[in-house]
Amino acid sequence: MPDERKKILEVHHLKQYFNVGKKDEVRAVDDVSFDIYEGETFGLVGESGSGKTTAGRSIIHLYEPTDGQIIFNGKDVSKLHTKAEMHEFRREIQMIFQDPYASLNPRMKVKDIVAEGIDIHNLAKDDADRTKQVEDLLETVGLNKDHSSRYPHEFSGGQRQRIGIARALAVEPKFIIADEPISALDVSIQAQVVNLMKELQEKQGLTYLFIAHDLSMVKYISDRIGVMHYGKILEIGPADEVYTHPLHAYTKSLISAVPVPDPEFERNRKQVVYDASREHDDKQRRMVEIAPGHFVRASEDEIPMYTKRAQEAGLVTDFPRN
Repeated sequence: MPDERKKILEVHHLKQYFNVGKKDEVRAVDDVSFDIYEGETFGLVGESGSGKTTAGRSIIHLYEPTDGQIIFNGKDVSKLHTKAEMHEFRREIQMIFQDPYASLNPRMKVKDIVAEGIDIHNLAKDDADRTKQVEDLLETVGLNKDHSSRYPHEFSGGQRQRIGIARALAVEPKFIIADEPISALDVSIQAQVVNLMKELQEKQGLTYLFIAHDLSMVKYISDRIGVMHYGKILEIGPADEVYTHPLHAYTKSLISAVPVPDPEFERNRKQVVYDASREHDDKQRRMVEIAPGHFVRASEDEIPMYTKRAQEAGLVTDFPRN
């Protein structure tokens, strides 16, 4: 049965190469495709250097994609040529950056950092309205309105990330790319920031692309998960399904590395080692729907193996593949 939810973002065969044609060419994102539905959180996970952040930056056009198609709200982003069209696109899609220490201008007061988008998009009638909007945004993310007159260095890491979230929310976006927003924070503050993001999503109907390498946190916040490695997506599926019944060997390896707060289990834990050489065997691979809504990057001869794994996990009894 086809999914009738509205797709807010469609990424088709996205490629982001650097130093194209040179000896040191880097294929940071190599033929990546996925959809994100309105109101959901799509988690993108993978080890450091797998291309997650580059994919996010290419979607928001901080990098100009080498190839591929990005459709946001039914519009092809590559065909937005006028300043007004890009202006509107940048208002509807915002980004929360990884490093709360580097992403805020140390010379600007918090009120000016948060109001930057308000000023660019002319969303305030006058100075009083601008000040009120900034104060409301700070209170929305759990900060005090008196904080608006301070500088970034006067805040802790968690507070700075809240300022970054307030800045992203200032232009009332529909879609937010959260690029490892919790990786620089300690565990208790991580939980606060993630719970704040979930709360804001419920209140404002936001859609998230949540990028991280902590699979357990991604499972907690996400509806669906995509697993990236070497610039390619290897598996996409419902969050609980991918976490409890991973089909791809790399996903199994990632999950086996997640620490468990049980000393006995940790002493006896054996990490699954992934052999990455199989990805360079020159076989033609594509995303195949192995179980309903659960896709794996596979060659034709690997499909039966993944189908058997899905049947053993109880994900599928007799499912017709594409």
